[in-house]
Amino acid sequence: MTHDDAPPLADLMPWSVAPPRLGRGWPTGPDAASLKARWDALMKAEGPDREALFEPTRSRTLRSAVGQLPGQAGSTEKLIRASGPCPEPVRVLNAPFDEQWLIPDHRLIDAARPELWRVADEHQIFVTESPETPGPLLLATSLLPLHRPGRIRPLYRRPGGAEPNLAPGLLDHLAARLGLSPTPADLLAWTVTAVRPGLTVPLTEDPDLWAHGVELGHRVLWLMRRDGSRPKLPGGRRPYVRAPLPSRPLSVHYDRDEEALHLDEGRISPVPPESWDFEVGGTRVLEQWFTARTTDPEPGTLEAIRPPTWPQAWTSELLELITVLALLAELRPRQEELTVTAPITTQELRKAGVLPVPEAARRPASVLDHHEEGPEGQVALL
Repeated sequence: MTHDDAPPLADLMPWSVAPPRLGRGWPTGPDAASLKARWDALMKAEGPDREALFEPTRSRTLRSAVGQLPGQAGSTEKLIRASGPCPEPVRVLNAPFDEQWLIPDHRLIDAARPELWRVADEHQIFVTESPETPGPLLLATSLLPLHRPGRIRPLYRRPGGAEPNLAPGLLDHLAARLGLSPTPADLLAWTVTAVRPGLTVPLTEDPDLWAHGVELGHRVLWLMRRDGSRPKLPGGRRPYVRAPLPSRPLSVHYDRDEEALHLDEGRISPVPPESWDFEVGGTRVLEQWFTARTTDPEPGTLEAIRPPTWPQAWTSELLELITVLALLAELRPRQEELTVTAPITTQELRKAGVLPVPEAARRPASVLDHHEEGPEGQVALL
């Protein structure tokens, strides 16, 4: 079918948020210990030295007065006179498929998007748009996503998996047409499978086709989110370290004939070409992941505080990333082959009153069930 009358993702999941903007690189990194050491270095510095290390912007200086990040217990004292331990780093998605750490302190982040932090919990799935091809048009993560440029669409508008971020009445309409009871996660699974360029999502009233697309999508979501049991390639195809990685690898090279990834004299194989070639928004995922851990930072900056040698944990993460990308690449042809018949069109959704969505559905829900601390210890008034 043509997808001319397929509803836009922006109508199916109407509430979206721009990605957070950090304004400085040092509060994030691939290992939590380095972040704590960077914080300690900032706290030890005084006067102009502290200011230079902080890297002030128009949005954040050492004198900025800001409230707590929702769900985080950090101080709200101005950084110009702050002391004390580093807030416990949290896991974030810093780039596509690149899980790193962030110091969750509002004073360090130019635009933190508190509305995302309010709904970030173990039930949440964040969908991020990557409208540029090649590569997946949508990514999904259980972690707070930091990468740009596309918008972020949380699956749920409230903590605890409450109030799905879906066009009101959409699930009921689908249930009536399919003779099934789709959940919000089922609709998300269908969406990551069926989404088309232009970020439209053709829907179907064919229950068998729906079930096939949903099953495929749940597999994609599981691989992208990487929570629970760890994905594995079949024996014989699993990547292993064949030659030890050096203490500080500086270059990465892929040998297509050997299906081997060389990190200087270190070697990992087998690495399927599909893993090496996997791109998001025109950038090779594996190359970007490696570069984030090996690019020399500017001396004297907080980013220069980093592990002295390549941690074993990074090797484990790399092996898992190779596996995830290979398994996702195997699913892509099946996603592309999904031909949507018996469509539920935008026109039908308009006749049913599902579209247009009310304006309130495009705004965040009011989710405060506890007070949030404002600048300098005041209670935030929201």
